[in-house]
Amino acid sequence: GSRLSKRKNLARKKYNSGTMGATISHCAEAVNPTDQAAALLPPAAAAAVTPAAPAPAPKVNYMDLPCPVKYEELQREALMSLKPELFEGCRFDFTRPLNQKFSLQHSLFMGSVEVPSQSSQTFKVPAASYEFGANLIDQKGMIIGRLLTDGRMNARIRYDLNDMLSFKMMTQLAEEKSFSQVMFDLDGKGLDWQGQIKLGNGAFYGVNYLQSVTPTLALGGEAFWLGSQRKSGVGFAARHASSSCVATAQIATTGLLSATYVQKVSDKVSLATEFLWNWNSREAQASVGYDYFLRQCRLRGRIDSAGVVAAYLEERVNVGVTFLLSAEIDHSKKDYKFGFGMTLGE
Repeated sequence: GSRLSKRKNLARKKYNSGTMGATISHCAEAVNPTDQAAALLPPAAAAAVTPAAPAPAPKVNYMDLPCPVKYEELQREALMSLKPELFEGCRFDFTRPLNQKFSLQHSLFMGSVEVPSQSSQTFKVPAASYEFGANLIDQKGMIIGRLLTDGRMNARIRYDLNDMLSFKMMTQLAEEKSFSQVMFDLDGKGLDWQGQIKLGNGAFYGVNYLQSVTPTLALGGEAFWLGSQRKSGVGFAARHASSSCVATAQIATTGLLSATYVQKVSDKVSLATEFLWNWNSREAQASVGYDYFLRQCRLRGRIDSAGVVAAYLEERVNVGVTFLLSAEIDHSKKDYKFGFGMTLGE
């Protein structure tokens, strides 16, 4: 009898300890305050309190990548901000449209030009020129010609053969044979790539190619051969472009390394920087610039590591009337360039 009572007491203790352990573990699981708050709130509010699972990353369709820019336009955003068309003196441009496709252009320039010298000082001589031009622009192509008073003649022709192929020709004729040039380009365009074949005088042959590898990254390269000087070169390039920034990098066997970065601060303000290094001459240069769009004007400026500061202002006075201001100061050479101009016509 005593043994039977002991066994009953031991069974009761095991049952009570097991029940209490299960109750404690159940209470520990229910202590989560987030779950308690979600249980006491209505279903809509409970869904807001419960942390949402992270959204899966969108899958990239590598068969539907965007078409990149042309290889020769790899740094176009940085060049627009860092290298405006600076000039010294007075400049006047007038464009007269005759119809929707054909227009005439007159350009007058009065100022000074630099004369090459072996000394560190800069020598300038007064100069003036008049330029007459004609523009024929159509949906399939364009023809642009310029004739200057010094005897030079420039012409540019572009024609789109179809949606994938286009032909371009650029030529310059001058009295000196060494200044006369001609270049033929055949541009190819695909869904996610662009390529170009170049032929020029002096036995010049070139080819370049740019391929999109992701929605924001494009990789490519170029090669050229200049038979008249027995020179050749190969280069590689990368371009990253998003909605807020553009970064590029180029390296070539000619000894040049180039990198640019453009940050879009807002719809009206962009900041740009450029780094150049020539490992053959062990020379490097860096520059920083800005591009600011106001309501009726556009202001661009830059400063580089050589101490050169430049600014370029385009102010829209009226419809078809633009006022220009150009300034560049080289503190090391004590060279100052200031210019103003007017542009009439679109």
